Formats: sequence, structure tokens, C-alpha cells
Amino acid sequence: MQLIRVALAVPLFRFFDYQLPPHLNAVIGGRVVVPFGTQKRVAVVVDFPTETDVEAKQLKSVFEVLDQDKLFNTEMWALLHWAANYYQTALGEVLFQALPVKLRQGESAAEKTKLFWQLTALGQQALEQQQTGEFKRAKKQLEALKALSEHVLEKGNHPFSTAIFSRLKQKAYIEEIEVTPLVQCWQQTLGEKPIANHENRLVLNTQQALAFSQLTFQAGFAVWLLDGITGSGKTEIYLQLIEEVLKKGKQVLVLVPEIGLTPQTVQRFKARFNVPIDVLHSELNDSQRLAVWQRAKTEQSAIVIGTRSALFTQFANLGLIVIDEEHDVSFKQQDNFRYHARDLAIVLAKQCDIPVLMGSATPSLESLNNVKNGKYRHIVLSKRAENAQHLHHSVIDLKQQVVRNGLSERLLQQMNKHLQKGNQVLLFLNRRGFAPVMLCHECGWIATCQHCEKPYTYHQHQRVLRCHHCATQKPIPRQCTHCGSTHLITTGLGTEQLEQTLASHFPQYQITRIDRDSTARKGKLEDYLTDIQQGKSQILIGTQMLAKGHHFPDVTLVALVNVDSALFSLDFRAEERLAQLYVQVAGRAGRAEKQGEVVLQTHYPEHPLLQRLLTQGYTDFAEQALQLRQQMGLPPFSAQALFKAQSRHAEDAEQVLQQIATYFDTWKQGTDSRLQILGPMAAPFSKKAGQYRWQLLLQHTSRTQLHHALSAFQATSTIKLGSVRCVLDVDPIDLS
Repeated sequence: MQLIRVALAVPLFRFFDYQLPPHLNAVIGGRVVVPFGTQKRVAVVVDFPTETDVEAKQLKSVFEVLDQDKLFNTEMWALLHWAANYYQTALGEVLFQALPVKLRQGESAAEKTKLFWQLTALGQQALEQQQTGEFKRAKKQLEALKALSEHVLEKGNHPFSTAIFSRLKQKAYIEEIEVTPLVQCWQQTLGEKPIANHENRLVLNTQQALAFSQLTFQAGFAVWLLDGITGSGKTEIYLQLIEEVLKKGKQVLVLVPEIGLTPQTVQRFKARFNVPIDVLHSELNDSQRLAVWQRAKTEQSAIVIGTRSALFTQFANLGLIVIDEEHDVSFKQQDNFRYHARDLAIVLAKQCDIPVLMGSATPSLESLNNVKNGKYRHIVLSKRAENAQHLHHSVIDLKQQVVRNGLSERLLQQMNKHLQKGNQVLLFLNRRGFAPVMLCHECGWIATCQHCEKPYTYHQHQRVLRCHHCATQKPIPRQCTHCGSTHLITTGLGTEQLEQTLASHFPQYQITRIDRDSTARKGKLEDYLTDIQQGKSQILIGTQMLAKGHHFPDVTLVALVNVDSALFSLDFRAEERLAQLYVQVAGRAGRAEKQGEVVLQTHYPEHPLLQRLLTQGYTDFAEQALQLRQQMGLPPFSAQALFKAQSRHAEDAEQVLQQIATYFDTWKQGTDSRLQILGPMAAPFSKKAGQYRWQLLLQHTSRTQLHHALSAFQATSTIKLGSVRCVLDVDPIDLS
């Protein structure tokens, strides 16, 4: 029997050998079903070795071969191997993370046949003789028959109820047919239509035209950083460059950071292009995700727009990767396989020899440093597109204002002025719920989540206390559990309370609140965005979901209600994120020809970060921040790796990390004294969902040397974890 080596979706840095029966044919990169313990597991073939360390009598046989062709193209196969090595993750976990869930579960990779309803001869006869009165009380049945007389309807994908089709089938008026989908590349489905509609194409200004000419002149691999202020027309450059790539018959991948940006982006792309466009985000079910993967792989889709996991979509002929809001932290996966989609996209583009275009009004310090080092090419757009005017910035010192529920009198006056002119106003508050704390007015007791030891957030609409860290919730208590008092009050401000307060101040205006709670139902976000675009809402309240990427031409006032907590964070990246957030939120104002205004409420107007942002702008802030990072030896001037351990017993987590620290201390003394070891220490957010959290940070001026140390540890470590869950995060961006 032939030997076969497979990777399984398990956190083990090893492969597993089996026997392949003679009647089965497998391929490297294809899936097989194998016995694993007492289970049957789907595995990916990685090799056909000539010998094995496993004794012949212990070798088990493959049960089934699922694929006759490899699932991964050459570039994706190479990328996933590179990523497993770089992020110190077991290859099996990486390979399975890159596959749609349905394929991980063993479903066929080929497109399935589809079931359709069609009219029978008897149904056609009934339709022609409808004057008999059969359908007088069954008008929906008649409508369904009329629809079927024009074309077949896919089962489960039509506007009629299942009951109607069941009755029509009982009468033998309709029948089911099975159709194998016709696979056509996107150019064939385009037919005579042009690739792009030019009636909504914007004329590029001088800066945009120069940027576009640079991008189209370059052939092959290059990383471009399109550094453009908000409203400078970055998206129009994306669209025109994508059109040029499509003209060459190639496909395009567009990565956006969050699902909140997807509806508006897709809407604009579909208005511009006549080509098939697929979308990938967290609201799709597993079958829909598999369908997108299949269409891209068979060149049926021309453009795929998606969040970070869309990076693993396999294309038949990829020609360009666009990364919008490249600075956004949501491009970093925070659990399991902890990759950064932006960085992996660049590796993939290099393997495919295609360009990457990254856009942002607030580029990450890592990207700006790569520009300085000559790794990325820099394009700056410093002027707003068309006739958009520059923003007016102002600060309200809350120490000198009467404040009611987070709103100063001066801000309310400004809002009233803009609303009376028929414009829209956007208020940003990055805290959902009604109030972040419920406490006892008599003794000071605070309602706290026992699993996380953090205050519950009060949600007035659902009448619950909810923990925003572990998602547990409980009913509102009738009395204090400490002293028995019924005088319970809330403190702090959330988006729900802000909505209620504004409704009392401005009853004549419609208010839309966009946060994770209000958009939980499918399609709700799209409905809200449509209402805003159509001017049905005049006051907009939002968290970060509303802060970036959206184009609201009638918003002329943007107010940041409270960002003070971000000014005093332990995280060295906090100032960079606050600066990016401020610029991104501010960029929602004055995007058309109307004058935009940005107001920031703070108790610390003299804070140097705020002063620098307001007077010098983000570019000046970024330059100073990079100099400070270099002086302190922090990323991007060093590389980091973070070991995170959690357990129900704090001492167990600490002990495991202490053993890891001892290993690297020995490495440091014997191999490389430049390795810095910080910890073990309790994480800033030290308890979550009943688990105590500890961490150990490694830092080195050389990324290569740090990876040598990590690889040696993974290869030789014999540390027993027991009940402790320990993970490694390479290039961490969240140190909480």
C-alpha cells in the first residue's frame, strides 16, 4: 500500500501518516477522510512519503478520497505554508482556516446541481383556462403560474411561499427539475454590455490624475500606499484602476475592514460595473460562502469584496488586490490562526506578481515606516475631491460648560444651527448601551460581572444588565445586593441614553442609532444606511461602525462626545488609534460642497495629542509618533510576540508562562542577548468569562532572530499545559 501524509485541523506541529488503499487516488492539496482516534476526520494531503516512523501494524488506512483535483492553487498553497511558519501556527489549522466551512466538513468542492420549479402541460392549460374561476380564491397561485410561464424559478429562491408551490404540485400544475449550473467565466456573462458605466464616473482632479497615471504605468508586483485625506477621492481611483485590470480579463479582490463598510461599497461598485460581483462577510451562511469560493475559483466572478477572511478566496486569474482603510485593526484576526490580512495580502501579491493598492486617510505607522524604507510606494492626496471644502475644527472644554447627559450647551446650540439649515448631524460615542455602570446610591455597590470582574452595562431597551466582555446578562436587580437599598442609579453615557436625550431636545427630527445592538438583525444596517442617504434621519448616533468609510453628503456637523478615556491608556498604540479615529470620524463631515464642522468635547483640551492633531494634522502626528517609537525601541522598530495564558486558577497560568520565560531566558544567555523578555504578568484585562489571563511579551530588534527563537521553542518545548490554554500571537496589536 502507498503511504500518504496528511494535515489535520489540530493545534499540533506534526503531520499524520496513513496507508492509501490501491483503489483510491489522492492528490497533494486534496482532502481525504481518515480515522483519528475514535473519530472520522477530514484531512488535507501534504505528501506521499516513501517511508514512515510509524510501525506498519499501527498504520491505519484512508477511508475515502474527497477530491480528485487539488483545492489550493500554487500561490495559495505557498502563502499558507509561509503563514503557518511566520505566525507559528500548525499547518493543519492554517489550511482548514483557508477553506469554507462546508469543505472543512467534507462537502463536495464542485458546484451542486440546483432544483427549479417549472410549469407542466396541465399547468399551462389551467393558466390558459383561468376564466373557469379556479383561481378566484387563489390569486397567489395564479401569480406563481404566470411567473413560471415566463421562466423557471429556483426552489427556495423566489417571492412565493412554500405552501403555494406544494398545492400547485399536488394539482400536477408544476414539477421539479434538476439543473447542473452552466459555468461561464465573467467575460462571457458580460455579453455586449460594457465593463463599466461611465455616466457616474467622476472627473479626476490633478492630484488624482497623477496618482492614477502612476498606478497604471507600473506592471507586476508593487505595494502602493494611497495616503489621501478624507474626501480626497480614493474610492474613485480604486474604481478606475479596477476597470483597467478588468479590461485585461483579470479578477480583483477588495478587502474592507468591517461588515459596516460593505453595503455602501458594494452599492457603489455595482452602480459602476456590469461584471459579476461577489461579497464575503460574517452575515453570509456557510452555503453562500462556499458558492462565492466556487465562483471565484472558476472565474465566474470578476470582483470579490470582503472582510479579512476573503483573503483566502482562490481566484483563477487574480490581477489586483485593493485594501481599503489599511490601518484598521480589524484586519488582524484575534483568535485561532492570528494572521494579519493586510500583511498576508502583500505576500500573496508578491507570489502572484500583481500590485497591491492600500488606501487610508490615516496610514498605520508600520506602513509609513515601510514607505520611508523604500518597501512601499507613496501617493499623497492632500486636496478634497471636486468642490469639497476644508473642515473647521473646534474643541469644547467640558470643564467650563453645563453638561447634561454628556451633551454641553454649546454643542446643542451648534447642532440646532446645522439642523435648521436642513443638514444632518453625526454624534460619535464609542460605548453602546444606556449606561456603562449601575450602582447603589446609598453604599456605592456596583453591579459587576462575576466572570470578568468588570461592571455590567445597563441596556434600557431590553431591561437587562449585559457584560460586553463575555456577553452574559442578567435582569435589572430590584435592590442592592450589598445593603438592600432600592435606590439604584446609572452613571456614564452610552448610545441608548444619548438617543433618548437627543429625542427630548430635538423632538422634531428623526434619529438613527447605529451600533452592534441596533443592527443585530440581518439587513438592519443596510436599511439604516438607506434612510440616512435618503435624508429620512437628521441626527445620526454611532459607534465605530459609523465612523469610517461612509459617504453622507448632507452631514455637515460631526461631534465626538467623549474620547477622554483613550488619552490615558496603557497601550503604546492607543494614541495612534485615537488619532486615526478622530480623523476618520471627522472625515464624515462636509464631504460634498457644504462646509463641514468637527467638534470635540473633552475635559483635557490642552492634551498634547489633541493639540497636535488640531493644529498640525495626522501627518505631523505620525512623524513625531514614529520618532518616539524609534527612541523607545517599539514596533515598527522592533518585532514582538505575545504568549497569552488563561486558566480558572491564576497561579496555573502564571506558572506555565514562567516556564516559557525560563526557556527564553536560557536562549537569551546562550544564543542572543538582545532578546527582551517582559513578564509573566497579569494582563491589563486580567479576568474574562471566569478565566484569569496572564501574558509574556518577547521583543527583539531583529524579526528574523525573534522567529528563530520562536521556531526553536515550538520544536523543542516539553512544557505541560494541563488545564491552561496558552496561545502565541506574533505581531500582536492588542496587549489587553
